[in-house]
Amino acid sequence: MEKNKNHYAIIMAGGIGTRFWPYSRSSFPKQFIDILGIGKSLLQVTYERFLKNFEKDNIYIIANQAYFDLIKQQIPEIKDDCVLCEPIAKNTAACIAYASHKIQKANTHAVCVVAPSDHLIIDEDKFNENMNHALQYAKKNEALITLGIRPSRPDTGYGYIQFIEEKDSTDNVFKVKTFTEKPTIELAQTFVESGDFLWNAGIFIWSSSAIKNAFKEHMPEMYSLFKDASKHFSTPQEQKAIQAVYEQCRSISIDYGVMEKASNVFVIPADFGWSDLGTWTSLYENSMHDENNNVIQGKHVVVYDSKNSIIAQGNKKNNKLIVVKGIDNLIIVDTPDVLMVCNKNCEQEVKDMVMDINLKFDEKYT
Repeated sequence: MEKNKNHYAIIMAGGIGTRFWPYSRSSFPKQFIDILGIGKSLLQVTYERFLKNFEKDNIYIIANQAYFDLIKQQIPEIKDDCVLCEPIAKNTAACIAYASHKIQKANTHAVCVVAPSDHLIIDEDKFNENMNHALQYAKKNEALITLGIRPSRPDTGYGYIQFIEEKDSTDNVFKVKTFTEKPTIELAQTFVESGDFLWNAGIFIWSSSAIKNAFKEHMPEMYSLFKDASKHFSTPQEQKAIQAVYEQCRSISIDYGVMEKASNVFVIPADFGWSDLGTWTSLYENSMHDENNNVIQGKHVVVYDSKNSIIAQGNKKNNKLIVVKGIDNLIIVDTPDVLMVCNKNCEQEVKDMVMDINLKFDEKYT
């Protein structure tokens, strides 16, 4: 895709990745980890993907201010002004409002792609094709566009988008009817069988004016806070202004705050080999398997009579020998201070486990 000075990318890198515990910790979340074993973190892979299509100074990363040094270490070429620091976590609506006001102040003709920093995209050419199509549509229409992934299975870890398929549609852009966050397994099964639901990948495309108007209509308090603060953007007073805004604005996702309320939401059905890599099972599904369907990460792992499991050794310098025998369908993760053994069917409960461990051990292990 030809680089365009009006095209911007916003990479959201503020999550903690709790479901990927104990690899992912609050001090070093999964987006900064080489989870795939390719010598690059998920954030670096995401940044490089966008660097092929966007001007370097048009790529913004937004994350908690505690991760500023990590971002600069992993992406030293990024300008400080393109790293937006959140003082506290307030979910994706505040994150997107901040980045959108910052970009619109610089360029009122901006058209933006918003994407998480920690997703796996296998077919980048197809992704770029879908993204470019959405950018062109967003230029011409007052539309909030999301890329929807055709579901391969009923999964309770994803949100679902129901769309209206018009028989005369030739542009492959469809009106969104409903958003459903993380349904029950029975409901997810119904969604997949119906054929008119897509996974919500959390990848959005819109013009700066379209998202500004959406915030103004559906979240006027947040819109006003960031609009007032924007006069300080790209000045020494920016961080102080953002601190004041974040202390006042509510914590809510862009899905709940805007997308579920707006009438101009559209989806492009996509299939570019996507995973949010949010869980151990998602890593298992996207990794090389041995002859017994095991995924082994680590040089000091020996497996006997075992199948359908993932055994991960989190510290490459660790010489501890891990030996397993007679297991099936397990997640075994070994780090210097935590050993987790969990049935793959229970992995959605990892987040609850982490909350409980926080209470019992005062965040020592999280």
